[in-house]
Amino acid sequence: MRIIRGLHRVWTYVRSAPGTYVWLGILFVTTVAMHHMSPEFEQEFLRQRSTNIHELSNNPVRVLFASAMWIDGGRWLPYAVLYTVFHAQAERWLGTARWLMVCVAAHVLASLISEGALLLAVENGMAPQSSLDTLDIGVSYALAGVVGVLVYRIAVPWRYLYLVVVLAVYGVPLATHRTFTDLGHFTSMAIGLACYPLVRGCGKAWNPKETVAAFRG
Repeated sequence: MRIIRGLHRVWTYVRSAPGTYVWLGILFVTTVAMHHMSPEFEQEFLRQRSTNIHELSNNPVRVLFASAMWIDGGRWLPYAVLYTVFHAQAERWLGTARWLMVCVAAHVLASLISEGALLLAVENGMAPQSSLDTLDIGVSYALAGVVGVLVYRIAVPWRYLYLVVVLAVYGVPLATHRTFTDLGHFTSMAIGLACYPLVRGCGKAWNPKETVAAFRG
């Protein structure tokens, strides 16, 4: 009976965030498919679905959508954890439509801004021409956007601690490495922070202290 109750709770949780787990299911299928590709075919296949400057110039809508359906590196399980911790929480809080708006805004705008910065670097001789056709796929920009918007999910003063951690996670790599992907991650996190108007009316902020007290009781 305990197993059945546990499975029922898991299923109830999954149903409460349908967009998150449908997306995660698609990523599972594409990850399995990627493991059946030869290394040479995989690189070319993913490059055609990459949000690099070359593909964005020719097929912007297609690659912006397709790039969010594949995981760079082929490791699905860590993303299953991250989607449950961040995406599912955001979707349950904001609702599927608002959550999706945050994901799309972060993924699309951060891709365009980071690739635009890379293009300027190439034109000014600060990056090689080969950067125009680099491999850039994955779901990390959308994830960073959701991590950013979840700042408003947490009650004060815990919110400020979470914000400091988020700024460090995305700000330190940008300050030290200064790659276009670091810029994209920081930008998408900032876009999530800018989505504050979407969180209005989404219920009371989560207070960790109340949760701990309830657990002890």
